[in-house]
Amino acid sequence: MIVLGINFKHADASACIIKNGNIIAAVEEERFVRKKHYNKFPFNSIKFCLERLNIKINEVDYISLNNSPNTNFFNKVIYSVKQIKNVSVILKKYKNKNKKFNLEKDIEKHFKIKISKNKIKYIDHHVSHIASSFYCSNFKKSVVLSIDGSGDFSTTAWGLAKNNSIKIDNRIYYPNSLGIFYEGFTQFLGFEYYGDEYKVMGLAAYGKPSYYEELKNIFFNNINYNYNIDQKYFLIEKNYYKYFWSKEKLKTKPLLNIKLVERLLGIKKRNPNEKLLMAHTNLASSIQKIYEEILFKIINHLYDTYRCKNLCLAGGCAMNSVANGKIIENSKFKKLFIQPASGDAGGALGAALEVYYSQNKKRKLLKSFNPYLGPKFSNSQIDDLLKKNKKITSKFNISFLNDKELSRKIAKRISEGAVVGYFQGRMEWGARSLGNRSILCDPRNPKAKELLNIKIKKRENFRPFAPSILFNQTHKWFERKEKVEHMMQVYKIKNNKKKYIPAVTHIDGTGRLQTVEKNFNPKFFQLIKDFNLITNIPMLLNTSFNENEPVVCNPKEALDTFVRTKMDILVLENWVLAR
Repeated sequence: MIVLGINFKHADASACIIKNGNIIAAVEEERFVRKKHYNKFPFNSIKFCLERLNIKINEVDYISLNNSPNTNFFNKVIYSVKQIKNVSVILKKYKNKNKKFNLEKDIEKHFKIKISKNKIKYIDHHVSHIASSFYCSNFKKSVVLSIDGSGDFSTTAWGLAKNNSIKIDNRIYYPNSLGIFYEGFTQFLGFEYYGDEYKVMGLAAYGKPSYYEELKNIFFNNINYNYNIDQKYFLIEKNYYKYFWSKEKLKTKPLLNIKLVERLLGIKKRNPNEKLLMAHTNLASSIQKIYEEILFKIINHLYDTYRCKNLCLAGGCAMNSVANGKIIENSKFKKLFIQPASGDAGGALGAALEVYYSQNKKRKLLKSFNPYLGPKFSNSQIDDLLKKNKKITSKFNISFLNDKELSRKIAKRISEGAVVGYFQGRMEWGARSLGNRSILCDPRNPKAKELLNIKIKKRENFRPFAPSILFNQTHKWFERKEKVEHMMQVYKIKNNKKKYIPAVTHIDGTGRLQTVEKNFNPKFFQLIKDFNLITNIPMLLNTSFNENEPVVCNPKEALDTFVRTKMDILVLENWVLAR
């Protein structure tokens, strides 16, 4: 059975294809169109997925979308009647909504072929999120939790998953949303683009939660698993998820009632170009504290309800790696799994897996989820690229090295202070660069953050850089020792180790780590191992291979980024370009 999964008309449009339960390919559309969080039809992603199997779209058994028109239908109607008095407005709203659930027409428009309606499957948004996590874990049984802004009229859903079935037992309904709460206050802090919540998460470490009591009032002082938000502080019905593009970046219309929030907090909304003040860092810290408290209340309620040691987390809020890193120590759960594209992009994967497993009795447990599901390029393709761009490449020293030579030489150059663009294998699935589309440098360098921001990244100086570490050395450097293969958790670095790795130690003494093993990524593993042999430091600073744009997808984009920045070395498979 071949199932094509699609995320469409949410942010981070994407596609995934599975065959007989095996994940063949998965990719976000932004990597092809070069627009962050692209939300329109993922034509290029679908095309890539089909090409991996060398098939046409009419040869797919099912096409699944991570939304369902029938989920929570009566809740939607009741809410709309209460909120909107004009019947014509309600009718118009649901007419526009129904356009989303006509996938066969979208496919016909883009692929010039008719698809039977019987092949189209609409999967509940949160079931898709949960499926993307549970079916990619190696748990036979797990508590499952999805938290995001909103999807199919619910914002949080939980239940229990066993073998090849998922049962949702409870939901929190729109407009009560932790995701909207966090996004609205991200806007209030002057971070105006969709997906900027990670900036608040990084900024929070610099402040104290001095606005905690004020923010509690937004929840009717109900910091509990069944939280209830006072909607007078929000403009959700008017503006939620009305996307628009500004300077090639995706935005959401304002979510907060600014006057009321300013009165509540006693501070003004920050404009994007204004200097960050202590009040802003304290507000970020308060937002993070509120989010974590409610998350832990939910999680502990789930453990008490199900008494199962495993937890699968999904949804856009699962990108909050700071909170994720505290889940085990703040609950009785023993194991946690988070899939690297936990946001809406991952819904494509979940929708496909849910269709497959709903029709198959046996589930093949994965030993480890493989996130390297995107395009790859051969040495001969890269050779052709270099020859076609001789005017550009003639400025650099170019060499071709075997794997062993390459690893040793690059490790040595990094140890000497070089910033390296590292491009190899299949592109990563999800927001994190995990060693195949990465920029690497020495974590010992106290000026590495400044160096990277001047040479390449040009981003806010309060944002931390991440360490990729040999898994068998994790316990020596971090206070926790679990695998974090997808860079989705933040852990505390041991006090006696912080001085050795200042470039990847955040102000609060933490690091958003990626643990690396030989069977997970052999080339990247060997590079870190060779660096360790030189320096006795079993990790590298690893940040995404981009410059305020989506992560590079193909060698030409990597070369272009290398040329226009001040990177020292570019590795394209076995080809090496040096300044």
